[in-house]
Amino acid sequence: MLPETVLRTDDVAPDSRFDLWREAMTAMMPPMHISSQHSSDFWAHTRLLTLDDVLLWPVAMQASRYRRTPELIRRGDPGFYHLTLVLPGSGRLRVDHQGLRHFSLVSDLYILDTSQPCDVEVEENELAVGIGVEIPRTNFPLATERAIGRMLGRRISGQEGFGAVLSHFLSHLVSRNSAHQPSDMPRLKQMLLDLVTGIVSRELDAEESLSTETRRRNKFLLIRSYIHQHYHDPGLTPRTVAAAHFISPRQLHRLFEAERITAAAYIRGLRLAEARRRLADPALYTTSVQTIAQRCGFASAAHFSRSFSAAYGMAPREYRELEHRQQLDTELRALVLPPATGRDPIPV
Repeated sequence: MLPETVLRTDDVAPDSRFDLWREAMTAMMPPMHISSQHSSDFWAHTRLLTLDDVLLWPVAMQASRYRRTPELIRRGDPGFYHLTLVLPGSGRLRVDHQGLRHFSLVSDLYILDTSQPCDVEVEENELAVGIGVEIPRTNFPLATERAIGRMLGRRISGQEGFGAVLSHFLSHLVSRNSAHQPSDMPRLKQMLLDLVTGIVSRELDAEESLSTETRRRNKFLLIRSYIHQHYHDPGLTPRTVAAAHFISPRQLHRLFEAERITAAAYIRGLRLAEARRRLADPALYTTSVQTIAQRCGFASAAHFSRSFSAAYGMAPREYRELEHRQQLDTELRALVLPPATGRDPIPV
């Protein structure tokens, strides 16, 4: 699990909540003037995750306004780029930066430079829901910084190209934090930086200025995202993946070879992991194993059974029954916990 700190304003008295929030934001972001029409009883919930010197904070909060003024910049500038991904449930965000005004909607991204004045506000009586990212500018070469400067404050689609891959990456990272270890931080951070660089280069048609290694990693991330979107299609193969990205099967093989896995093994592993999750889902207990196999991209039930047994050491039906018994046992034990009187539980 990556280092994580949780903040909920409803953990303190109503008249202290907005002050608590402003203090927290000052610790997480460069100093800003923060205001809200809901300051008398403000509500917000966030988590702070760290990837070395990069900070991520998924957040849901009441309508509020954040202004970085020239005066605050003169007092001190940590030199950050701030990136926001707007998530479902959020109202429209007004973003003023570099003398321009843009409006960001659900699934949009935008980038700000903390060295320049900015003004961001979510519309009155709406919630702001998203993921904020603070990235020190020193993580990018000068050429990339200049390119980012041409995109500041602009609305970037998070539903196509690198925007979609970055959106998926951020959402997965904050929702599946427990799946990662502190030792994963350098790699996860580099993936994040590569995706931001990829967005900038694509938006500005400047991809050729990127290093060969950055272009390779960006191409791999795009292809991996494509596989995650289409793994349920039995027709998805390394050859069709290569064709969808206008490269040869040999080029695809080299991309995955650098990641120490083959494209076929990656597709198979993704399908098996999803099938395993579904087999363990109590809500899908009455769904046939064959149907689950088909929904996970396996054209043959026999092939699925062989692959599953080789990966997990037991047949799919055997795995499902084992998970089902364990779930029933857990539920039964919960029913016979010691009562408040402290008497011994009923033996199971």
